[in-house]
Amino acid sequence: MDDYPVIVLDFETSGLSPHNGDRAIEIGAVLIENSLIVDRFQSLMNPGFKISSFIEAYTGISNDMVEAAPPCEEVMEQFADFIGDFPLVAHNASFDRRFLDTELGYINRPRKNRMACSMLAARRLFPKAPNHKLGTLVRYCGIYHEGTFHRALADAEMTGHLWITMVDAIKDNFGLRQVDFDLMWKLCRKVKAKVPAYLEGIAGEQRLNNE
Repeated sequence: MDDYPVIVLDFETSGLSPHNGDRAIEIGAVLIENSLIVDRFQSLMNPGFKISSFIEAYTGISNDMVEAAPPCEEVMEQFADFIGDFPLVAHNASFDRRFLDTELGYINRPRKNRMACSMLAARRLFPKAPNHKLGTLVRYCGIYHEGTFHRALADAEMTGHLWITMVDAIKDNFGLRQVDFDLMWKLCRKVKAKVPAYLEGIAGEQRLNNE
């Protein structure tokens, strides 16, 4: 059976907190359907002020690149259309959620989409990983990458491949035919010790429904 589609997103930002006036400077996202990336969205964003030399060095995004980019509001209008009603995923989603909700607030298009955290899911599914940073998990799972991190689309794609890997791991380890967003969203909220029993219970329900 097919898996339900999700959009995996990542922001690069001028700092850590939109409440302190920081803004998004790049958005990247991928649409996943049936364990494949089928569409992409990427744009630099001009927040209307210069970014710090630290952010330039960290992201590789220069002030010249930001100054030449369309305004945040213009990009977010396009991005709001792109995400539609799809469920959302991000790595360390609490960070991206704050910027997403703030930027959507500026254009009066509040988020209605549910959002899951791939880092929380990975902590439950890959407890033996050295840590649960995106780069570490990509290497731990043997996911192909080109070595580019801290650019929005590259990170969104890597998070997307991590999401697909986690879905496949659940199917393989617990015999599930289908892993939808609702299952993953609930898994992220389970106590780690209870995750195996939760997934075994879902697998049992699926077997009963298919008999």
